[in-house]
Amino acid sequence: MTDNKHSVAVTAIVVREGKYLITRRSLQKKNFPGKWTVPGGNLEVEDYINLPKDTAHHWYNIFEKVLRREVKEEVGLEIKNIKYLTSMTFLLSNNSPMLIVSLYADSGDGEVKLNEESIDCKWVTLEEAKDYDLIEGIYDELVMLDRVLKGEGQEEWRKE
Repeated sequence: MTDNKHSVAVTAIVVREGKYLITRRSLQKKNFPGKWTVPGGNLEVEDYINLPKDTAHHWYNIFEKVLRREVKEEVGLEIKNIKYLTSMTFLLSNNSPMLIVSLYADSGDGEVKLNEESIDCKWVTLEEAKDYDLIEGIYDELVMLDRVLKGEGQEEWRKE
């Protein structure tokens, strides 16, 4: 039986001039080594605990703050216009549940500077993304986002 408490991560499909940023995970990563993905990372208490609260008891826009930090750390880019795309869960190798919130954002200017978590990166079109060994579901999310950006509206994820 799994623990009922989820770990939470947030990912970003970063968009620049009609292309999407994908990164190749380090071969030393525990989960999905060498696979292509999008930047992101885990929500940590340190992401908000030392900040002033937005109301008497709450912090707001935490996913956005985490995502800005993670994208800056992983690929050296500032992002803006962050929006929700979808969410999913899966079980980690130890059977603990992980919630992933997938967002998308526009890239600021500048060149990508990878940290040690990634070994390569590419700006790709939707068609080009098919040629990469992406983590399961990433291509489907790119398809969803492509539809949104073409004005075809947001829809929930569904298997094609």
